[in-house]
Amino acid sequence: MTEEKVRGILLNGISLSPDQDEREACIIAANEMKRAGISPARLRFDIYKKSVDARKKEDVRIVYSVAVYAKNGELLPSVRRGRYQQSPLYAQSLEIQRGTAVMSAPPLVVGMGPAGLFCALLLAEQGYRPIIVDRGNCVEERCRAYRTFVETGVLDTESNIQFGAGGAGTFSDGKLLTRINDPRTAYVLRRFCDFGAPEEILVAAKPHIGTDRLVGVVGSMLKRIEKLGGRVIYHCRLDEIRNAERGQVIAKTTQGEFLCSSLILALGHSARDTYAMLLKNGYVIEPKPFSVGVRIEHLQEDIDRSMYGSFAGHPRLGRGEYHLSDTTSGRGVYTFCMCPGGQVVAAASEEGGVVVNGMSCYARDGKNANSAVCVSVRPEDYGATPQTAIAFQRKLERAAFEFGGRDYSAPIQTVGDFLNGTCGKEPTDVQPTYRNGRVRCVSMEKMLPDFIARELQLGLRSFDRKLHGFASPTAILSGVETRTSAPVRILRTEELTALGHDNIYPCGEGAGYAGGITSAAVDGLRVAQNIIRRYAPFKD
Repeated sequence: MTEEKVRGILLNGISLSPDQDEREACIIAANEMKRAGISPARLRFDIYKKSVDARKKEDVRIVYSVAVYAKNGELLPSVRRGRYQQSPLYAQSLEIQRGTAVMSAPPLVVGMGPAGLFCALLLAEQGYRPIIVDRGNCVEERCRAYRTFVETGVLDTESNIQFGAGGAGTFSDGKLLTRINDPRTAYVLRRFCDFGAPEEILVAAKPHIGTDRLVGVVGSMLKRIEKLGGRVIYHCRLDEIRNAERGQVIAKTTQGEFLCSSLILALGHSARDTYAMLLKNGYVIEPKPFSVGVRIEHLQEDIDRSMYGSFAGHPRLGRGEYHLSDTTSGRGVYTFCMCPGGQVVAAASEEGGVVVNGMSCYARDGKNANSAVCVSVRPEDYGATPQTAIAFQRKLERAAFEFGGRDYSAPIQTVGDFLNGTCGKEPTDVQPTYRNGRVRCVSMEKMLPDFIARELQLGLRSFDRKLHGFASPTAILSGVETRTSAPVRILRTEELTALGHDNIYPCGEGAGYAGGITSAAVDGLRVAQNIIRRYAPFKD
């Protein structure tokens, strides 16, 4: 939990043209307070959030929320209802309650994705001296391994887009949008800024850091953990867990055995061998719904024009960014992880499988836009067990490897061919970005299960009605996108411990409790707070 104290009010829904200076939103807020009988001279006005309203292309607007505080820190009096919707503005800080149980060994955090990073960071800052390990490498070495894979097709199965410092989100634009309603979200954004993320993520409705900047942010967070007495260990894969005396746990890894008081399983969604180990040892794991599909690429300028009309290219609007969905079939197809000005990346972590994902840098200045177009997959579609969930993903990835020519080239198809039931048209206007164009034209209908192909076709046509040109015949589909979320959930108690295991804490996306960078970071914080509430800080 966080402590919440009212520190001001928010005036929401202040709408301006992109040509108007955003400071005018604060002037409007000041006039609103003046009408309410409160002198603006004693107040401070800050832009709190802003978003683009492009529902009317001839009248695109930027909509602001303005934070209003008393300069002297006093609470504002209640304000009578005015032109703009009001809501309280809270001062937020993490609630820290320390326990008294003796921590006879340091906590061990397995995984350096957002859940593991934020869990270890909070533990370190509170004096618990955590050890944080990952099977992959540091961010710089991960980048080198990825470049080698792109250029040569030689895959490092231990350090790649899925595994290593920062987790899978490091190579996906660093998108921080979340739909969870948890006050820790603001804390997560603030801490990202503390370690080098751009301050604008605090106000943007769809905040993003960019892969190029997130690399440095992750490195700075890990250095902070080390400076505070924690340990950071790479190339350290968890292979086995055993109980020890006094409620401790022994974690057997590729770097030896670690004795720990609490074991935090901040697994990524691709740690399939770790899932298998946990299942073998009797952990309660259930299958869950997930999604699979393809990546679609358009020219970014076409997306901008379709969304913003004559305002396309306006410096205050940025690149067009969409989210589309359709549930008319009863199943559901939607776009996910949209990367303006980005590229499709090679996201395989196992030999003999092709996986695609999307990435963009902070500037989002690439020629293409891309996003996943995903179809909901239910447990009954794959056999409703954890093993068959993973097998379903793996089967699609191996099919993509075969159709792509068995050299990690991506199978692609133009949208025109896919919707017309034809095959063979080479890319024209839109050139695929996967591995610098190492692709092969195929029939997606033959490669994908029937229900996936059918739903994708339905979705493309539906989305084209909502965003003109989405189903452009020259747009490119590449496959296959299977790692949208974990296919399983490691069940846990109200204290966030694994069922039947009092000092093992599954958390984050890989454990089935988050769906992106921010929600995973929040879950890692929740686990750290519970450990702190239980134990006193670790001392040698």
